[in-house]
Amino acid sequence: MEATLKAQLISAILDVVHKEHLTHAELAKRSKIPRSAVTGILSGSLQKITIDRILKLIEAVGLTAEIKVKRSA
Repeated sequence: MEATLKAQLISAILDVVHKEHLTHAELAKRSKIPRSAVTGILSGSLQKITIDRILKLIEAVGLTAEIKVKRSA
């Protein structure tokens, strides 16, 4: 479940990165995350990537994340 959540968030970040033609360096500067970590996250390396870092990238591209909790069927 965590991997799915991370993948969905990264997909949203990538959409903005492509639409706005942002470089990894620009995103690193905005998010205050090292460029090498930004590259790793955006290339799909989900190991050792925290939700906190992904949320920093979400904010850096001007998005907000919402989490919905509901009962299982």
